[in-house]
Amino acid sequence: MKIAIPRERREHERRVAATPDTVKKFIALGAEVVVETGAGDASSFSDADYEAAGAVIAADAASALQSADIILKIQRPLTAAEGLDEVALMKKGAVLIGHLAALQNREQAADYARAGITAIALELLPRISRAQSMDILSSQSNLAGYKAVLDAAAEYGRALPMMMTAAGTIAPAKCFVMGVGVAGLQAIATARRLGAIVTATDVRAATKEQVESLGAKFVMVKSDETGETAGGYAKEMSEDYKQRQAALVFEHIKKQDIVITTALIPGRTAPILITDEMLAVMKPGSVIVDLAVEAGGNVTQSKLGEIVTTANGVKIVGHHNVPSRLASDASALFAKNHLNFLTPMVNKETGALQLNWEDELVTGTALTRDGSIIHPQLTEGGN
Repeated sequence: MKIAIPRERREHERRVAATPDTVKKFIALGAEVVVETGAGDASSFSDADYEAAGAVIAADAASALQSADIILKIQRPLTAAEGLDEVALMKKGAVLIGHLAALQNREQAADYARAGITAIALELLPRISRAQSMDILSSQSNLAGYKAVLDAAAEYGRALPMMMTAAGTIAPAKCFVMGVGVAGLQAIATARRLGAIVTATDVRAATKEQVESLGAKFVMVKSDETGETAGGYAKEMSEDYKQRQAALVFEHIKKQDIVITTALIPGRTAPILITDEMLAVMKPGSVIVDLAVEAGGNVTQSKLGEIVTTANGVKIVGHHNVPSRLASDASALFAKNHLNFLTPMVNKETGALQLNWEDELVTGTALTRDGSIIHPQLTEGGN
C-alpha cells in the first residue's frame, strides 16, 4: 500500500495532510509513504523531517501521485481549468481522502468518477462517537475559534481584561460570540482566558449549558423551534424566529466591543447574522471577525481576504482559511484525523487498505466508487 502526500496548491493553504509523526505510524502499519518535496515547508515540516520518519521524497506531484494507492489531501485537487489537473495524475483505483468540499463542488465528483477514483470527503463524516477522532471539521474549527479571538484582539485598539493601575482602571472588553459550535465554544474559552466579559447566542437551545459552563452568558430568543438537525448541526430557522433574533441581537450588539460570528449551514450559503442596521449602531473601534466569510459571510459588509472598516469605524475581519493561519498545529490535527480514519481499515496481516462498504463511516463519506457517483447527497434527488 503506497500513500502519497502531495503539496497543497490552492491559494492561502499552508497545511499538509501528513506529519512526520503520522508518517511513522503509517509505515508501522506496513505502508510505503511518498511525500512531494516541499509539501510540509509552510507548516514547518522539512523534507529531512519526513525522510527521517521513513518517507520517500518525490520530486514533483506527478512522481508522488502516479503509483499511489491512497492520496491524502487537505483541500480538493486542482482541476485542469485551475492549472495543474491533479486528478489526471492519479491512477485508476486510487483512493482520495480529504476535505473535498463535496456539497459546494458537486461537479467535481464527476471528474473523480471518470478517473475511476474512490473519493472520500471527510467533511461528510456522520456525527457518531467513534468518528470524533476523525472529525476534520471539529479539529480545524477548534483552532479557528481560538485564532479568531487573537485576530480580534490584534485589531482591537484596547486591552481585553480589566486592569487596575495607579493611573486608573481599564474596563474589560465585551465579547459576543454568535454560533456555539466547536469554533464558537473555543472562541468563548479563549476570550474568557484573555479576560473579556463574554456572551453568546445560538439557535440550538442545547448549547446554553455549554456556554454557561465556560463562564459566559447565553442570549437567545425563546422559541419552540429546535434549531438543530438530527446530525447535531444548526439548521435554518423560520422567518418569524429570524426577525425576533435580529431584534434581540440589534439591542445587544450596541454594547459589544468584539463580535465573533461562526454560523454555518452545511452545503449552503452562510446565514446573515449582522445586518447594515446592526453595524450602524455598533461602537466605533469595535471589531467583528467573520469566520463564515468563505461561505458568503455572516456579516453583510464582510469581504473575503480583507479587513473592512465601516463608515462608523467598525472593523470587519474576513481572513482566508483561518485554520491555515496556525498551519503547524492545524496540520498535526488534520493528519491525525487521516490516520484515525484509515487505521481501522488497514489489514494488519497484508498492510492493504480494505474499505468496508457496510460501514457508515465509508458510506457516509464516499462520493464515488467503480466509476459512479454514489453519495446520496450528490446523486439525483439528493439534497
